[in-house]
Amino acid sequence: MQVIETIIPIFIVILLGWVARKKGFITPDFLGPANKLVYYLSIPALIFSSIAKASFHEQFDGQVLLLTLLAATLVYSGSEIIARMFKMSPGRAGAFVQSAGHGNLGFIGLPIALYYLGEGGFVKAGILCGFLMILQNLLSVIVLQIHDVENTQVFTLGSLCKKLLGNPVIIGAMAGIVVSILEIPIPQVIQRSLNILGGLAPPMALLLIGASLSLQLMRKYLRPTLGAVALKLLVLPAVGVLLFSMFNVEIEEYVPALILLSSPTATVAYVMAREMHGDGDFAVATISASTLFSLVTFILWLMIVS
Repeated sequence: MQVIETIIPIFIVILLGWVARKKGFITPDFLGPANKLVYYLSIPALIFSSIAKASFHEQFDGQVLLLTLLAATLVYSGSEIIARMFKMSPGRAGAFVQSAGHGNLGFIGLPIALYYLGEGGFVKAGILCGFLMILQNLLSVIVLQIHDVENTQVFTLGSLCKKLLGNPVIIGAMAGIVVSILEIPIPQVIQRSLNILGGLAPPMALLLIGASLSLQLMRKYLRPTLGAVALKLLVLPAVGVLLFSMFNVEIEEYVPALILLSSPTATVAYVMAREMHGDGDFAVATISASTLFSLVTFILWLMIVS
């Protein structure tokens, strides 16, 4: 019931975005500027604020963190191999890989950790979330950059580093980690400003997804969408459980990480795909499908480990 109460509101907002597009409240001319607003301002503010408020020094488990990051890296790498095996187009390949690995940690993972594990488990999940956010965004930017055929610059290590260091999402995440580790107090005025700006990200991102939603796209991308969803909701958590078991990590210690790994594709995957010339339509289909199926897979994984 708690998982359902978390996911249903997300779909209500997506539905409102679809209705708003049909009624003409959200026009094609509005989608581009709104996408940039969310990507360059609101999402970085939200990520920085959520990471900075987490207590780094409480209940930190380095082994669980490393295994969690390893699981995510392995699935990203495996998804890239699959995309090349099936000779996906560059835009589709970039969106496929990040859809298979980029989880919705802040909007779904952390709330479920709080409801299911209580305050103690939420603290552990919050610490893991900060590092996993950075890794996910780093790998997503790398993948989208590699498959960005519209980028006229020659692809080099230097240009990639410049692209990564200039990415607003990564900047927000890295800054949040530093503030959390050093326990730098954030003035109330700044914190409230970040809360206001970051609060725009979830509803706006979901409305943008809903405004671009199409049943025709669902049917068109059915096979690759199901493939990305299977990788995200089944393979990634399974790899995590396997690694934790191999290194004899106690179940109660890795459940917060498992919840994060089991999260459906992040809404920001659509925003990033649009900004870096990936297949935004495919990202929309995968985000919607993975969020729907996660209702079942969350229950499945939590029953297995319990």
